Amino acid sequence: MATGKFTVGVVISTYNSPEWLEKVLWGYMHQTRPADEIVIADDGSRDETRQLIESFKPHLPIVHVWQPDEGFQKSRILNKALVAATADYLIFTDQDCIPRKDFIATHVEYAQEGYLLSGGYFKLPMDISKKLTREDISSERAFSLSWLRKQGLPLSFKCTKLSTVKWFTRLMNHITTAKATWNGCNASGWRTDLLRTNGFNEEMQYGGQDREFGLRLVNMGIRSKQIRYSAIALHLDHKRPYKTKESIDKNKAIRRATKKSGIIETPYGIKKLK
Repeated sequence: MATGKFTVGVVISTYNSPEWLEKVLWGYMHQTRPADEIVIADDGSRDETRQLIESFKPHLPIVHVWQPDEGFQKSRILNKALVAATADYLIFTDQDCIPRKDFIATHVEYAQEGYLLSGGYFKLPMDISKKLTREDISSERAFSLSWLRKQGLPLSFKCTKLSTVKWFTRLMNHITTAKATWNGCNASGWRTDLLRTNGFNEEMQYGGQDREFGLRLVNMGIRSKQIRYSAIALHLDHKRPYKTKESIDKNKAIRRATKKSGIIETPYGIKKLK
């Protein structure tokens, strides 16, 4: 584990979804270990999102990084957010992931030099996503399986992610067959390590650009640690109109090349190397 005190930032990507972003920011208002900074990486949202973010600034240490809307350019805005961030340790997540009250504290607990942390999420159906109120989030009942079941949530094995029993969550982190990859909705690492990769590959649109970033961290010698059952976020349901077969296929090819070549710095990142 990391020794000594270090500052912690959260990078939240967003695009024209103020209803979901508001619920997420409510979650960050009730963390047992508050963020030292929250950088909102805004890929061209309209003014409604800006107004929402301004309303939270008196309550949270927010930095709003915005770029014009030129289609799905998440990699580009994440690079701008990475440059704007100042915290020693950064947690990356999305506008649709509500953090449990121990979310930041868990990332801090597991943070370790030479490692990245790979979290996951618990997906909610659309009807429950829409119904969640500020009180549901602040009281933590939104993370209670019994309460969610009363709202109509189907029972499945994935509900085990909502457990707060530490011996059980540690066991599940250890035995899960899911690979510990860099997941854009819930992953963290040391800012100095992240910057050494030259950031996210801006040639990549939707589909695995976060994992390609993680591959380059691994190429650099960073090891990955699984915390998908410990660092819990509720994933709000939404459509993905920006998802295309062409984008997915292109990104898979780039990921294969990254793995094969062993490159660390993308030539299409913070600094344009080509």
